[in-house]
Amino acid sequence: MSADLDPVRRIVAEDNGLCTVAVVRADGTPHTSLVNAGVLTHPVSGEQVAGYVTYGPVKLQALRARPATSLHWRSGWRWVAVEGSSEIIGPDDPVRGVDVPQLLRDVFTAAGGTHDDWAEYDRVMAEQGRAAVLVAPVKVVGNF
Repeated sequence: MSADLDPVRRIVAEDNGLCTVAVVRADGTPHTSLVNAGVLTHPVSGEQVAGYVTYGPVKLQALRARPATSLHWRSGWRWVAVEGSSEIIGPDDPVRGVDVPQLLRDVFTAAGGTHDDWAEYDRVMAEQGRAAVLVAPVKVVGNF
């Protein structure tokens, strides 16, 4: 049974899913960055997960070795964080039966994104080698 992601859905709607992601470097220190993330249905398990799109080789390398992840959204003084384990699905990390371009669109829209030309979006994502990072929630905390 996964953690309740309804607080995440509510706060994502307030600021296009803008959040901080933290992963663990090889030396044990945190690597953080700003991403747009949202809640979506995992394309294989059907479970609700938090997801974002990235292409950073440092982050992807760290996640392959150490999948522990924390995502933190805020709106004003309210905040919510998801802690869990990451799964990468993308051109270098394919999963049988998963349509990567569609998954990247799903993650993008889950974070509040819209696009007028999905073919162009797909082209740019493929050109940049972008991948989806799906975080299976173990813990959801905040002042929601």
